[in-house]
Amino acid sequence: MKILVTGAEGFIGSHLIEGLIKKRYKVKALVLYNSFNSLGWIDTLPDKTRKKIEIALGDIRDKEFIDKYLKDVDVVINLAALISIPYSYQASRSYIDTNVNGLLNILTASLSSKVKQVIQISTSEVYGTPKKVPIKEDFPLNAQSPYAASKIAADQLALSFHKSFGLPVSIIRPFNTYGPRQSTRAIIPTIITQALQNKKIEIGSLFPKRDLLFVEDTVNGIIAAIGNKRSLGKVINLGSGFEISIKDLANKICKILGIKKKLKHSKLRVRPKKSEVQRLLASTKEAKKILRWSPKIKGIKGLESGLTKTILWFKQKKNLKNYKSSNYNY
Repeated sequence: MKILVTGAEGFIGSHLIEGLIKKRYKVKALVLYNSFNSLGWIDTLPDKTRKKIEIALGDIRDKEFIDKYLKDVDVVINLAALISIPYSYQASRSYIDTNVNGLLNILTASLSSKVKQVIQISTSEVYGTPKKVPIKEDFPLNAQSPYAASKIAADQLALSFHKSFGLPVSIIRPFNTYGPRQSTRAIIPTIITQALQNKKIEIGSLFPKRDLLFVEDTVNGIIAAIGNKRSLGKVINLGSGFEISIKDLANKICKILGIKKKLKHSKLRVRPKKSEVQRLLASTKEAKKILRWSPKIKGIKGLESGLTKTILWFKQKKNLKNYKSSNYNY
C-alpha cells in the first residue's frame, strides 16, 4: 500500500513518516516547494529512513500538480495546513487558500484517481470553548478564529465528498499535540525555548486549559485509521483525556528543568477576548471503539514523561539553535 503524506516536512508529518516506514508502508512525501532545497524536518531523519521515502516538492494549492501526483496513491493523509492562530488574524485569505481550496484539490484528485482512503487531519480548535467536557465528536462546532473556521470548512468539505460521491474519508481530530520538532507556534516549545534561552518566559493567557497529546500517540492514532472501514465518514478525537492550565504547564516545565523563571504576561501574545478557547479536553471513546486506540502517555505522570522527552530534545544544541525564542512571530 502506497501512502501519500502532505505537509510531510512538518512536526507531525515527519514523525508520521517515521511511523509509516516502521510499519513497512510505501511512503510518498509532499513537501511545500521552496527555493532553499529544504525538506524541513525530513532533512534530520536518518539516512536509512530518508532513502525509503519518495519525496516531491509541490503545493496542494496547485490543482494540476495534485491531479498528477495522486495517480498511483492508495491512501492520502492530509497534514498540509497553515496552523498559526495569531497569523490567521493577519492573513485570513491564505488559510482558506491552503486549508480549504488545497483540500478541495486533494479530494477531487482522489475521486478521479480512485484513492482508497483520504484521512483528513483536523484540530480540536474547531470546538471552541465547550459548554461542558469531555468533548465528544458530536459537540457543536464553534470557530473562534479564522484558522478554526478554515478547518471546520475543510472537515465539512471532506465529509461532503464522502456523502455526495462515496469518497472514503476519515476525519482524525487530534487535540494539542506536542513533542520534539514542534515549532514555537505551539505553547510547549514557546515555554521550553524561552526557559532555556531567556531570563523570563513571556506568554499570553495563563488560565486556558489544554489536553496535551504526545506526538507518538497522535501518530499511532492516525496509523490506526489506515484501512479502517469503520472510520469512514466519521470524525474521531485523539486526546490524552487529561487537562492542565497554561500557568501550571509553564511551572511544570520549569520544575523538570530544575530552574526558576519569572512568568511575564505579554499582551502581544494574547488572543482577542472572544477568540480565546478557554478549555479543551477530549472524549476518546470513539477512538477506543473504532480505532482500538488509546494514548500510551496519559495523566499527570504521562505528561511529565512526555515533557521530559521533549525537553531533552530541545536541550540538544543542534536542535535548540533552530529556534529564536526572543522573537515573537505571529
